[in-house]
Amino acid sequence: MAAFEHYFTAQPAGEADLRTRVVHLAGDDVEVVVASGIFSPDGIDRGTAVLLAQVPPPPAAGTFLDLGCGWGPIALTLARTAPEATVWAVDVNERALDLLQRNASRLGVDNVRVARPDAVPPTERFDLIWSNPPIRIGKAALHELLSTWLPRLAAGGSAYLVVAKQLGGDSLQRWIAEQWPAFSVERYATDKGFRVLRVGAPTG
Repeated sequence: MAAFEHYFTAQPAGEADLRTRVVHLAGDDVEVVVASGIFSPDGIDRGTAVLLAQVPPPPAAGTFLDLGCGWGPIALTLARTAPEATVWAVDVNERALDLLQRNASRLGVDNVRVARPDAVPPTERFDLIWSNPPIRIGKAALHELLSTWLPRLAAGGSAYLVVAKQLGGDSLQRWIAEQWPAFSVERYATDKGFRVLRVGAPTG
């Protein structure tokens, strides 16, 4: 299996090799199920850890999106921190979606909607997006992905994206600013070689 097959393969090759890990989410140590054939198969990756450490707390309610959810550290954090919110967790990888469903059940989280991208209603708008986007799918595919989802921010909504500086965090910030002049885009935080970008949709 290619090193980054998990980014673009709906059904990963090979056995899942399910295993449990204790991770720190939303202030607690919890046990989750992970597997091979997905992104970050042994716990929380560095980029996601930076994102979760740097972003402000989510609103108490609203409609949120974890874009490229994997086994679920971002979606589970959002759901546990804001139990009145609806959290969409989107991925193309069916194994990742199954793991997130298992982990939500294990943690007693019932406000996560686990879905493939084409299963999210096209009219759905998001007050908040948190994402560790799949940079290694290539610039063109990444731009297509963001062009699909960033315009679905609700008025006044925000997206927080974590990107390694060496993998183009600064150039991605410039591209977003050029692509959507009405949006605000800023480097919200820098930590451990990663940029956290905040993209704000206009309020009007």
